[in-house]
Amino acid sequence: MDQITLGDVTVTRVKEYYGPVGMSPAQFFPDSPEGSWDEHRHWLEPDFWDAENDECRTALQTWLLRSEGRTILVDTGVGNHKERPYAPVWSRLDTDFLDNLAAAGVRPEDVDVVVNTHLHIDHVGWNTVLDGRSWVPTFPNATYLVAQRDFDFWDPANGHPSVFGRGNQNVFEDSVAPVHEAGLIQLWDDSYRIDANLRLELAPGHTPGSAVLVLESGSDNALFVGDLVHTAQQLVEPQTNSCFCEDPVQSRATRRTLLGRAADTTALVLPAHLGGHGAAEVVRDGSKFAIKDWAGFSRIA
Repeated sequence: MDQITLGDVTVTRVKEYYGPVGMSPAQFFPDSPEGSWDEHRHWLEPDFWDAENDECRTALQTWLLRSEGRTILVDTGVGNHKERPYAPVWSRLDTDFLDNLAAAGVRPEDVDVVVNTHLHIDHVGWNTVLDGRSWVPTFPNATYLVAQRDFDFWDPANGHPSVFGRGNQNVFEDSVAPVHEAGLIQLWDDSYRIDANLRLELAPGHTPGSAVLVLESGSDNALFVGDLVHTAQQLVEPQTNSCFCEDPVQSRATRRTLLGRAADTTALVLPAHLGGHGAAEVVRDGSKFAIKDWAGFSRIA
C-alpha cells in the first residue's frame, strides 16, 4: 500500500492514470521562465517531462485520508465513460480506479467525505458513475465538500466565460449536478473545518473557488494544494502558471503564499497531479523555493 502517516492521519495514494497529456511545457505552462525546463531537466525527467518528445507527464490520483475514524477522498480524477468532446485525452476512459481504491481497503459506500479542491474535469469525474442511462453518486454515504464560489462559477446556467473555453463541457452536468440533486453536496465559503486534523481554506487563482486542504496533526503539517501546483517545475519556479489558471495574477500570489507557508512550517506539499513520489518538502531559496526532499510514497512510472 502506497501510504504514509502524518500525525494521526494516514494518507494513501490511489492512482487513476499516469503518463503523457499531449501538451508540451510551452503549451501547458506558457509563462515558464525561458530555459527553466532545460535547467531543471536532470530531475524533471522522466517523472514530469518526456524531454525527447517534449511532452508533460502527469498523474491522476486521489489522496485517501483516514482521520478520526472517517474515510476522506481528496479529488476524484476524470472518471469512466464520461463524454469529453473538447478534452479527448480524458474522454470515455475505462480505468481501474475503483479496483485501486478497493485494494486500499475502501468500497464506495465506505467513503464519508469527498473533497473537490475545484471543479475542473480531472478533479470531479469519479463523483458519479453511470447507472443505466443516469449519472448517480459513486459514494452514496459521503458528504461532498464543494466551494460555493466554484459551484457558482462552473454552473452553466450562470454563463461565466472561462480560459478553459469548452474544455469543461458536460462536467457540471454529469459530475456535479447529480450529486447536488441527491442532496450530498455541502457548499462552503472562506473555510470549513472537517475535523480536528483537517480544514479547508479558499486558495483562489486557478479557479475562483480553488481550495487547499490543510492538515495539522501532532507535529506534522501538510497542504493538499490541488492544481495551484500542477507540475514539480512550479515548486522551484512559483511564478509559472498553467494555461488553465482563471486569474493568473492571483494564482501566482496564492502559490507563493502557500509555498512560503509550507517552507516556514515544514509542511509536505501534496499537489493533485505529480508523478514520481507525488509530493515534496520545500525550502526557501531567495525569492524562489527549492525541493528539500520527496515524500515517502513509492515512485510511480
